[in-house]
Formats: sequence, structure tokens, C-alpha cells
Amino acid sequence: MKGNPKDRFVIPIIVGLSIIVPIAVASLFLLPEDWKLQFGNANIRSLPFFHAILNGSTAILLLVAFGLIKTKNVAFHRLANIFAFSLSAIFLVSYVVSHISNPDAHFGGQGWIRYLYFFILITHITLSIPVLPLAMLSIYRGWNNQISAHKKLVKWTFPIWMYVAITGVLVYIFMAPYYPM
Repeated sequence: MKGNPKDRFVIPIIVGLSIIVPIAVASLFLLPEDWKLQFGNANIRSLPFFHAILNGSTAILLLVAFGLIKTKNVAFHRLANIFAFSLSAIFLVSYVVSHISNPDAHFGGQGWIRYLYFFILITHITLSIPVLPLAMLSIYRGWNNQISAHKKLVKWTFPIWMYVAITGVLVYIFMAPYYPM
């Protein structure tokens, strides 16, 4: 099958974002506390809860999109996926704002719960890296009716993206007691 003529333009953008975004997010953890930004009187300490809402909503939209495509409702399937991707993009921007402005929080749990938390956190972070290119490429292929390529991609994209969305909520639940007030 011949690729879309737009591929020469779009694919390098997807690749570029897929490299730049994880590096930018990872660099947030190297930001010294005294470099954190202040946003006047704005209280942005509730952003982790907002992130959990975005992740949970993304998971729900992904399930809805899955159900819609099973019933061959392509138009609403596309819409649900665009909304899921939009919520993930909002999450990403909000996550960056949260990390450049809030003090770092550390998990304080002990025993087996600590091991469970770090397993979930590490797999969440590791799998969040390929979600961006997989989601962008899956949406791009579907939007351009490259259905065969889209189907091959979403066999990977859907479960990984779903796992990242659900574990994003779990990370919040584990960390909620340790976020500063």
C-alpha cells in the first residue's frame, strides 16, 4: 500500500515530538526547587487531582472508542479518540506546569505497598514514552483512512495507552496523602 503524500511532512513531526517531549518532561525532574515558578496567588496544588481526572477520563474515552469501532460507528470512534488525545495533551501541559511550579512530592508508604507503588510508577513512566508516537501515528493513519496500518498500530496503542491512563490514576491514589497542602 502506498503511503499518504502528507507522510513526508507529518511523520517527521511525530518523530520530533516523540523525542522532544519525553526529554523535556524528564528534564523537569532535574529542575532545582529554587527555580520553580510562581503563578501569583493561583493555587495549583490541586493539579495532581486534575491529572487523575484527565487520565481517568482518557481511559473511559478509550473504552468508548473501542466499543464504537466494534459497532462500526467510525465517526464517533474517531471523535472519542480525538477527545482522548486532547485530554492527554491537556494532561501533558498541566503536568509540566505542575512540575515547574510545585514542590516535589515523595511517596512515603512502607512495606509491600511501596514495592507495588514503584512497580506501577516505573511501568507507567516507561510505557508513557511510546504512547505519544503510537497515539499520534494511530490517529493520523485512521484519519487518513489507512485502515490496515491503523489496525496494526492500535493493537499496540490501545492496551499501552489504556494501561498508562489507568496507572496514572493509580499513581495519584497512591500519592494523594503525600502531596503538599
